[in-house]
Amino acid sequence: MGKKGNKKDNKVKGAEKTAAKMEKKVSKRSKREEEDLEALIREFQSLDAKKTQVLDTACPPPSPRLNASINAHPEKDELILFGGEYYNGRKTYLYNDLFFYNIKKNTWVKSEIPNPPPPRCAHQAVVVPQGGGQLWIFGGEFASPNGEQFYHYKDLWILHLATNTWENIKAPGGPSGRSGHRMVLSKKQLLVFGGFHESTRTWRRGPSIQICNKPPPRSGFSMAVGPGGRAVLFGGVCDEEEEETLEGDFYNDLYLYDTVKTRWFPGVLRGNKSEKKKRRRGKKVGAEGHEMEEEAETAPQGPTEVIKEIVTDDGTVMTIKEVIPGSQEEEEEEEEEDEEDEASASAPLIEPCARSSALTTVRQGKLFLYGGMFEVGDRQFTLNDMYCLDLHKMDQWEVLVEMDSKTQEWLEESESEDDEEDEGESKGAAAEEEESESDEEEEDENEHPAVQEGETVTDYQARTEQYWIGLARGNMGPDAKDKKVAKVAQAMAKVFYEDQ
Repeated sequence: MGKKGNKKDNKVKGAEKTAAKMEKKVSKRSKREEEDLEALIREFQSLDAKKTQVLDTACPPPSPRLNASINAHPEKDELILFGGEYYNGRKTYLYNDLFFYNIKKNTWVKSEIPNPPPPRCAHQAVVVPQGGGQLWIFGGEFASPNGEQFYHYKDLWILHLATNTWENIKAPGGPSGRSGHRMVLSKKQLLVFGGFHESTRTWRRGPSIQICNKPPPRSGFSMAVGPGGRAVLFGGVCDEEEEETLEGDFYNDLYLYDTVKTRWFPGVLRGNKSEKKKRRRGKKVGAEGHEMEEEAETAPQGPTEVIKEIVTDDGTVMTIKEVIPGSQEEEEEEEEEDEEDEASASAPLIEPCARSSALTTVRQGKLFLYGGMFEVGDRQFTLNDMYCLDLHKMDQWEVLVEMDSKTQEWLEESESEDDEEDEGESKGAAAEEEESESDEEEEDENEHPAVQEGETVTDYQARTEQYWIGLARGNMGPDAKDKKVAKVAQAMAKVFYEDQ
C-alpha cells in the first residue's frame, strides 16, 4: 500500500513539475515576443521622430479600418479619427494616422503631427474643452503582422488641438495595459472601465437595472451619447454556433436608452415627409388671430380668382392672377397627391448595411457613423462608408461617404511558410496573369443581371432575388441557413446596384 501511495505521489509531483516547466516556457516565450514587439514599436517611433513639421493635406476618406476612435471636436464642426487596424485575410496593418472631417464641407484632411502615439487599435479617446480643446488617448493594442503576437499599451497621450502638438503624459499608478476598454470624462476626471489583456479579462458585472424593450443579444455594437443624455446603440452581431460552424447575424437597427427612465426605445425612422401631406388639412387664421383647422367643405364651390402682387429687388411690381379650382377639381388633385404620397412612402429608406464595430459619435444632435465590418462565409469586409442621422428629426440617414468596393481586399491564408517564400518568386508570373484575371472579373460582372433604367434598389433586389441567392449559396455552402443566405444575397445585390 505504501509503495502504491508513493507512486501516486510521484506521479502528482511529476505532473506538477511538467506543468511548472510548461508555464515557465510559455512565460519566457511571451516575454520574448513582447520584447520583439516593443522593438518593432520603437522602430515606428524613431521614424515618426524624424518628422519635425506639421503637415495638413486634403485627402479622400480614410482607408477601411476597425477599432479606431472617432470624436467630435469640442469647439469646431469637425470629427477627429485616429488609429485603427485592417486585416486582409493574411496580414494585419496597424495605424497611427490622424484625420479631421469637416462636417459642413464634407471634406477630409490628414494631419501629420510630429511625435504621435505609436500605431494602435482598440484604444479609447476622449475630448475635453480645456486649452482650446484636447484629445486624450489611453491604452490600446499593437499586433504583429501575422496577428499571432500582441502588445497592450498603458500609455496616456494628449493631442493639443489649439497648437497641433502631441504630448506623452507620465502618470504614475495608472491602469495596467489593456485594449477594448471604455473611458469617459466626468467633471475633471477620466474614468476607465474594463478591457482585455491576453487571457485575463478585466470586465466586472455592474449593478442590475430595470430595462424593457431591450435590444436582442449581440456584441460589437456601437454606442454614443445623444441629446438629452440618451444613449444611442447601433448595429452589432450575434454569433450562432452550430456543430463545427460559427455564423453571425449582423444588425443595422437603432435603439435609444433613456438614462432617467432606465428604458430602451427602438429608434424608428419616420421617413422624409413631403409637404403635400402637410397640406392635407390647411390652417387659417381666425378673427382673434388664433390658428384654426379648416373644416371640410360641405357644398361645392366654383373657381376662385386670387390676385397677388410681388415686389422684386429693383422695385418692380408684378401682378399674378391665380385661379383656384372648385371642390371637384380639388378632390381630383388630392387623389393625385395621395398616390404620390403612397409612392414616396413605399420608397426604401436609405440606411447603413448591417455591420458590427462601427465608429459612432454625436455632434450638435447628429449621429455620425463610420465604417465597421461584416462577414460573408470566411471573408471579412472592412468598410469605410459614412452616414449621419439627425436624432431630433429621426427622418432618414444621409450618405456622406459611399462604400467603395475597390478598397476591398481579401487574401486567403497560405497553407505553409513555403508559400510565402515562393510568393516573391512568383510575382513575375502573377503580373502576367493579372490582365487575364481582370478580364475574367469584368466578364463575371457583365454576367450579373443588369440594372434597368429608373429601377430602384428594392425593385432590382426583388427582380434578381433568386440569382443572388444562388450565388450566395454557392459561396457559403449547402449548410448555411436560408435566412443568412437571403441576407447575404440582398447585400450582394445592393453592392452591385450601387457600383453601376
